[in-house]
Amino acid sequence: MSALLTALLAACASSPKPAPVTTTPTPAPVTDNKPATVDLTQGQNLPANNPLTDPNNILSQRNVYFAFDSYAVDAKYNDLIQAHAKYLIEHKDAKIILQGNTDNRGTAEYNMALGQKRADAVKKQLAALGVADSQIESVSFGKEKPIEQGDTEEAWSRNRRTQIVYQGESAQ
Repeated sequence: MSALLTALLAACASSPKPAPVTTTPTPAPVTDNKPATVDLTQGQNLPANNPLTDPNNILSQRNVYFAFDSYAVDAKYNDLIQAHAKYLIEHKDAKIILQGNTDNRGTAEYNMALGQKRADAVKKQLAALGVADSQIESVSFGKEKPIEQGDTEEAWSRNRRTQIVYQGESAQ
């Protein structure tokens, strides 16, 4: 028995020790405080003369803003929503994603629900104007995708929105 134990210890002692592992610390990611983007292009390119990107066209306006703790669409956005509805009706192959957002106050769960209600409120108005349900998707980002960082009323009001994003674009 002692011979076996001696043989095992000898075998362990003769095995080479592994070289120490050295690691280089990974640098912290650089953040530029820009909002996250979601690439929805799916390999498509939008035409250069697209009315959706013409700054002189109402269709280039993509945000419907909301009051604090509200998902009621203000009447001042009726023209914007009607213009997008008309475009979608005339372009049956066009699809949009309505991205509901909130400011950073409140719990994550509450803000996800409120963001979804905001996106759905805009969706309901588009549907009432005749846009096919198959052309509209609504999602909530809650407080996870702010346009503006900070704890000021200005930052909060810019983040309380539903953003209209057409298929073939990246959301900013």
